Amino acid sequence: MTTIGSSAAMWGSLWSHAPRDWARSEVQQAPVYEDVLRRVGVSGRRVLDVGCGAGTFLRLCADRGAEVSGLDAAAGMLEVARQRVPEADLQLGDLQRLPYPDAAFDVVTGFTSFFFADDMVAALREAGRVARPGAPVVIVVFGAPERCGLEHVKAAIAPFRPRGEDGEEVRYWRPGMVAELAAAAGLEVGESFTRTTTYEYDTQEETLRAMLSAGGAAAVAGPEREPELRAALVEALADHRRPDGGYSLANEWEIVVASAA
Repeated sequence: MTTIGSSAAMWGSLWSHAPRDWARSEVQQAPVYEDVLRRVGVSGRRVLDVGCGAGTFLRLCADRGAEVSGLDAAAGMLEVARQRVPEADLQLGDLQRLPYPDAAFDVVTGFTSFFFADDMVAALREAGRVARPGAPVVIVVFGAPERCGLEHVKAAIAPFRPRGEDGEEVRYWRPGMVAELAAAAGLEVGESFTRTTTYEYDTQEETLRAMLSAGGAAAVAGPEREPELRAALVEALADHRRPDGGYSLANEWEIVVASAA
């Protein structure tokens, strides 16, 4: 039986609040997934995506002939992923306690997930443990804050979160920081690069539903304070509003491709 720590259980509950709203945004991260796939071959290989969310990356891998597995602490996200990737082995679990044997996978990935662990180094060490020696371990985090439109969203939501529930608010960005953490986890760091993608939404309501689903923001605020949070998000996103009333949020991602020892 998989043990899930208190932090993973909390974040799993929050991310399960509106998983289908988030799933529509997750699809827009496809350019990052495609960049990784161009660098890491997956055809005929065993792929594990930790923090797999709604399964967008696993769908791309399965379509390329990979044997796919995913783990997430959010049961709601896994429900969506099971519909999107029915052939995947999907498990509810904790990044720091992966329920797989040593050297079970040919590729292990974590897209904006490792920093939700209480101990990111411990989570990376687990990723390295379940990867076969020399297998790629891909780590994706937010890039430079000044080039991340989602930082405006995070800043608007932060006052509504209880103290200590920082999750992705913890800064895992400065030049070389992720590589240092990966090395501390026993991984051999290889390539590091950035990629900027843009989230596109047609209406203000579509934008707000997407942002309220991220990290369970609406659940954190609660029904009574949701109107207040919506207003804060509209203000925070004013510079991202297009003349047609839709929104475009450009965001930079830092991608590190390491390998298991």
